[in-house]
Amino acid sequence: MSGPPRVKNKAAASLQITAEQILREAYESREEALTIPKQRIADLEELHEYQGRKRKEYEDALRRNRLNINQWIRYARWELEQKEFARARSIFERALEIEPTDIPLWLRYIESELKHRNVNHARNLFDRAVTMLPRIDKLWYKYVSMEETLMNVSGTRQVFERWMEWEPEPQAWLSYINMEKRYGEIEKARSIFERFTIVHPQSENWVKWARFEDEYAGSDDVRQVYATAVDTLKTAGDEFVDEKLLASWARWETKQKNFEKARELYKYGLDTLSRSQSMNLYNAYTAFEKQFGEKEGIEDVIVKKRRVTYEDKLAANSRDYDTWFAYLDMIEQASKETEDIRDLYERAIAQVPPTREKRHWRRYIFLWIKYAIYEELVNKDYSQTREIYKACLKLIPHKEFTFAKIWYMYACFEVRRNNLAIARKQLGLALGTCPKPKLFKNYIELETKLREFDRCRKLYEKFLQVFPKNSQAWLDYAELEQMLGDDDRARAILELAMSIPGVSLEQDHDQSEQDPDENGSEGN
Repeated sequence: MSGPPRVKNKAAASLQITAEQILREAYESREEALTIPKQRIADLEELHEYQGRKRKEYEDALRRNRLNINQWIRYARWELEQKEFARARSIFERALEIEPTDIPLWLRYIESELKHRNVNHARNLFDRAVTMLPRIDKLWYKYVSMEETLMNVSGTRQVFERWMEWEPEPQAWLSYINMEKRYGEIEKARSIFERFTIVHPQSENWVKWARFEDEYAGSDDVRQVYATAVDTLKTAGDEFVDEKLLASWARWETKQKNFEKARELYKYGLDTLSRSQSMNLYNAYTAFEKQFGEKEGIEDVIVKKRRVTYEDKLAANSRDYDTWFAYLDMIEQASKETEDIRDLYERAIAQVPPTREKRHWRRYIFLWIKYAIYEELVNKDYSQTREIYKACLKLIPHKEFTFAKIWYMYACFEVRRNNLAIARKQLGLALGTCPKPKLFKNYIELETKLREFDRCRKLYEKFLQVFPKNSQAWLDYAELEQMLGDDDRARAILELAMSIPGVSLEQDHDQSEQDPDENGSEGN
């Protein structure tokens, strides 16, 4: 029969065997590993025989794989155990011919010489190693550690000088400085700091130099180090000035009770650095003002903090006009610098709505209005105010929509400046560009205040030609003639209005047609 055998009885066996039992039986029945018997060497001849056999084994292994550095190291270590120093050196040298850049090999070679107190051999090896691999800091550290352990201070200094010529990492320079400090060579340590900050001009290295001067010199030297640091970094660019340097200098000045200098440093940092680079500096300045400042200083800190908050909000959404209004109010109250306020206004009005829908422009237009009011009433710069109104009117897309308030405010401004002709010209231009009921009403109101009733009549006539079904305009026109005592003219106006289909003179004044600027509709 072909095929696998069939299992006829699939019931469970009466004796169950677990996996644990199988593993336990396999462990108990394992065979013990073979152990190499210990060999006792009785005389010199047996020793030579043993050494020859082991050397042959090592040499055979190296012939099979010459690149196995660990095998070379094991071979050399065995020769050292046999007190065969010349053979061990030969093995290390043969290995270095194969891998001259292997760092562990160099270290093992040097450690073997030091272990057997062959100092000159170790020094020669260090010279060879650092000459071949000058960028490997571990070799230099081992070298200077050996020389200092041997109390060879001048030799240690020479090794450090050779190392510094390669401009290593900051920790190497600091190790050199600490060595000079251990032996009281303060002037030499100071000269090393000067070279160190040239090679690595980062702010933390200048701070370490300042702390060194604070420990071993006077306050003038410390201040000179900080000033040199700021000047050096400013020469490279303001972006290289770090908050760590300025905060450290300010803290030191505070410790010296020179509070004005510390406040000046904090303000310089906040004005120079960006928000992302000066958060810790700002927190330190806040704590400083709370502890040593006066009311004005604390308020200034609060303003700076709120400024950062507003800037973050505007960075997320530059067209958040409510934030611009709050930001401008704060700056107008806190700052006395006209240019700063004006720059902020210019930034605000530069955020033009991306669409040409009137509902998106309503809050934005009030930024222009606020800017114009500031220049006229606060800054007293009337030419600038006029330019603001003109720029605003030039920006508005009058073919889609307009804002009667801007036209009327500009005209009122020119009236206040005794430029009545310019005011009338602007209102006339408004009526010609985009006639709106509110524009007619504002123009008529202005002429009424000026007692130019003939102009009022002409404006009403133009108004009713453009909007003949505006009931409130007919009523206002008749009311004007009645106020002037011409009842016949008023009666004729009302009769003419009633003869026009769609005009109802019975509606209440408050329910008459409102202007789109007031009720929020989007019509022109």
